[in-house]
Amino acid sequence: MKIKVGVIFGGKSVEHEISIISAIQAIQSIDQKKYDVIPIYVTKDNKFYTGYEIGQIESYTDLPHLLKISRRVILINDEGRVKIFAYPFKSMRKSYVDYIDIAFPIVHGTNVEDGTLQGYLKMLNIPYVGCDVLSSAVGMDKYVMKTVLKDNGIPVLDCKCYTAKQYDRDNEAVVNEIEARIGYPVIVKPVNLGSSIGISKANDRAKLFDALDTAFCYAQKVLVEMAVQNLKEINCAVLGDYESARASECEEPINADEILSFKDKYIGDGSGGAKGAKGGSKGAKGAKSGGSKGMATLKRKIPADITPEQKATIQDMAVRAFQCLGCSGVSRIDFMMDTKSGNIWLNEINTIPGSLSFYLWEPIGVPYEKLINEMLSLSLKRERENEDITYAFDSNVLQGVSFGGAKGSKGAKR
Repeated sequence: MKIKVGVIFGGKSVEHEISIISAIQAIQSIDQKKYDVIPIYVTKDNKFYTGYEIGQIESYTDLPHLLKISRRVILINDEGRVKIFAYPFKSMRKSYVDYIDIAFPIVHGTNVEDGTLQGYLKMLNIPYVGCDVLSSAVGMDKYVMKTVLKDNGIPVLDCKCYTAKQYDRDNEAVVNEIEARIGYPVIVKPVNLGSSIGISKANDRAKLFDALDTAFCYAQKVLVEMAVQNLKEINCAVLGDYESARASECEEPINADEILSFKDKYIGDGSGGAKGAKGGSKGAKGAKSGGSKGMATLKRKIPADITPEQKATIQDMAVRAFQCLGCSGVSRIDFMMDTKSGNIWLNEINTIPGSLSFYLWEPIGVPYEKLINEMLSLSLKRERENEDITYAFDSNVLQGVSFGGAKGSKGAKR
């Protein structure tokens, strides 16, 4: 009997549409001989839908029609299995749709990639692919991530973190502190977003105000750090878990602007990217007619134009960071290099990267189907390990406890 995999995507995130592309790419590449795939789409107001058309990229050009012809569902753990029921719920027998053995969240951004969805799946007691609740949350918060990595000897840029209330209370004081502590040029970014959304570079005071205003539109906390001069960006993916992990080939994104933008990453000029990206089209075949291949549209050099020593350093740092944060499955780690000084800093980690970074594995002999198989196997390995942990402790602590009856907790004060 085939294992049933529920691929969950979408959700309440500004990266909602990118999640759809990444998920349907993956659905097209899952080993159909071994797995039955059930696509589960989460709307921007967190309603779950499934159905054949949910797994077709062309359907998303008319979302109201797609939802009309699809089935809204809920997930329930019943008799030790996570079952899918139609909503509104009528009865267990009449509303039953299907079941899933493994959840495969392919989501990006806040409210989904940040541990929220992972916590929901954990409460359902179902194995799920990728990072757990803690590593997802830490990986999403750039400030917390930097703090953990710095404490473990992995080089990151110094930064300052500000809240929206701090900025609203005295924006002049915030800007004055940034000028005194960091200086120009600086990079301003929301603390918990990806896909380059809300990120700006500021070379003077006026642009710094604009950059902060923009970033606070997308998050309650904002990170400010030095802008690296003579910048070269290098990305590297890691596959594995806390016990064993390995690094992919390195890529060098080619940005049209000073900062790699959302347009650079996902829209581009329709050419499908630079020489290095052409090998990545196979896994994305299901998304072609949708007008975007996700991260495959980004112009990049694969392998990156760096020395063997620099490549080894980046791959080693990527694996160390991945395991230090307790990641599992596939993550992409982004680095910054100063081409004059040779200094390398870890910029951020994407715990569920766009397109699952399949294009970084194909050049070293790991096709998309094999990548997904390994990710699914890692989720089952973690589930087996969790089954060995004791989650109950017999105790008589509740015997004889009284809070004073109907008077509430008043009696507990004695």
